[in-house]
Amino acid sequence: MTVVDSDDALSVPAAKKDLPPSMVERMTLILDAFDGRTSRLTLEEVACRTRLPRSTVHRILDQLVRLDWVDHASFGYCLGRRAMGLGGGDNGHSQVRAAAAPLLHELHMQTGMVVHLAVLDGAESVYLDKVGGRMAASLPSRVGGRVPAYTTAGGKAMLAWVDPEQVDSMYGPRLNRSTDRTITELSTLHQELNRIRQRRGLAFERGEAVRGIGCVGVAVRSADGPVAGISLCGDTRTVQLERVAPLVVDAAREVTRTLHPELGTPRRGRRTPEIPDSSWSTETLDQLLAVQSGQWL
Repeated sequence: MTVVDSDDALSVPAAKKDLPPSMVERMTLILDAFDGRTSRLTLEEVACRTRLPRSTVHRILDQLVRLDWVDHASFGYCLGRRAMGLGGGDNGHSQVRAAAAPLLHELHMQTGMVVHLAVLDGAESVYLDKVGGRMAASLPSRVGGRVPAYTTAGGKAMLAWVDPEQVDSMYGPRLNRSTDRTITELSTLHQELNRIRQRRGLAFERGEAVRGIGCVGVAVRSADGPVAGISLCGDTRTVQLERVAPLVVDAAREVTRTLHPELGTPRRGRRTPEIPDSSWSTETLDQLLAVQSGQWL
């Protein structure tokens, strides 16, 4: 026998009585609402997409949050670690997403570009968040999606702070190609990671993961290595990645300080990552970008 919630019976008009009556079907509808067009939805947006009563959506979302299928933080709801297939514990991902969320939205509002937040999982980057309005729908990336880390700016920004020996263990001498601009040699990847370190962590890619799409990325770091990567993506024909790069640096710096305020005071005998200065003059940026060379510019 199917049980129908009493408040649903009072709030659902006759035209909506054919909606899925079971809890499992309703939970599935709600999870399917996060379909890649956006990674964060308000309660009203979820109710609109599912055509379920607002009270029912709110109650089910609360249960999904408690079970880690959905996260509830700034700017609404987003998919949780279970829905993204991360499993095995949170690993601090919820904390990273919460700290980065307002800065990701600010980056999008300032630039109109698509913003990604990703973490390393072995040799792959896993997207924790994606903000980008209409343009986001044209990119194949999705929250919970995985890509080879060496193909994206955010992934390369994180790999730059991984020990070279560990990078060697992640990949073989030949790297799989995503486009005709993808790095395919391990030696070339190491050269690129060295250039990123010389630029104090700035990573660029143009068409290496998706044809026609360019990105600039910076890693959020702790004393133990990369924590996450923040990147801005746009059409290579119209976007000037070099000019928005300081905004990504500032965002990564703020997330780092939120997550690791102790980095402002280095401990004796412990190596702490440099947090780049927020004041980037044109001359300073040009000097950093001069390190770029070859086809990866």
